[in-house]
Amino acid sequence: MNDSVPTLASDRQASSSQVQPASQSRGKKLAQLLLQGDRPYALYVAFAILLVVFSFASPWFLSIDNFLNIGRQTALVSIVAIGMTFVIIGRQIDLSVGSTLALSGMSAALAMTHVGDSWIIGAIAGIGTGAIVGLINGVATTRLNIPSFLVTLGTLSAARGLALMVTTTRPEIITNDSFISIFGEGDVFGVPVPILWTVLAVVAGILLLHYSVFGRRVYACGGNPTAALYSGINIRRVTTTTFVLTGMLAGVAALVLSARSHAARPDVVQGLELDVIASVTLGGCSLFGGRGFVLGTLFGSLIIGTLNNGLVLLGVSSSLQLVIKGAIIVAAVAFTKK
Repeated sequence: MNDSVPTLASDRQASSSQVQPASQSRGKKLAQLLLQGDRPYALYVAFAILLVVFSFASPWFLSIDNFLNIGRQTALVSIVAIGMTFVIIGRQIDLSVGSTLALSGMSAALAMTHVGDSWIIGAIAGIGTGAIVGLINGVATTRLNIPSFLVTLGTLSAARGLALMVTTTRPEIITNDSFISIFGEGDVFGVPVPILWTVLAVVAGILLLHYSVFGRRVYACGGNPTAALYSGINIRRVTTTTFVLTGMLAGVAALVLSARSHAARPDVVQGLELDVIASVTLGGCSLFGGRGFVLGTLFGSLIIGTLNNGLVLLGVSSSLQLVIKGAIIVAAVAFTKK
């Protein structure tokens, strides 16, 4: 009888020692899943935590109107960031998206004023201008073998200067009611149209990046350019197309901003590049190419937009908000570094 007691005790110790490593293993696997680079589930957890924190911190945060306001505020960044996702996955970068947006908005307004008072003409002019700037970026990068950082740094200045020149720094008023309703102030079943344009851009981006041959080629060019070249992929064409796509989406964002403002101004959205790059990198896209996904970019944009909205409701200064954005970019790059 006495011999059985130590046996039972040792069995319990052995079983507990087996359970403890098993629980530690499950915890380790969960942590690895949350921190997995290509599917950053931690991003969704962080977004949920942010919502909970601001819900308790501010009585005005948790409301449908405020959430719609966040959607409107993040529409520009989200739309442009979808295009930037393609560029960065392809191991490039575009610093000119803010200036491209300003120039595209001016083109749309001037086209409706001097060519024809039609929202279709304005839309074609705005998106077409963005596509042309993107084409210039892509051709200069791939044909002249200039790093995209330097190319887009140049077009950032040139596009902004051109936008200032064509109207001598004055805003161009937009009076077309259809244009304003379709891109800025209309709604569908209570959902503002800027949010609907964001959803449309996200759906199109998902289909193009994750369910098309072009998307697989973008991943290949960014992940291993040498292997992509030997596989017969035209890297120059793919890279140029990503820049054109980003320019076109900057044009779409310009239409949204101009319609909401009832005017196009050449000095708008200075520093938009910071928010766009922060959204893409925070969403799990590697600045070293080959990794990222559209839904992550959307959540990255929503996190920054929610953070801005919550900090404003709490009375945090705009200068501190800029500091926080910069810290987010550094943290995101460190997290995605290979």
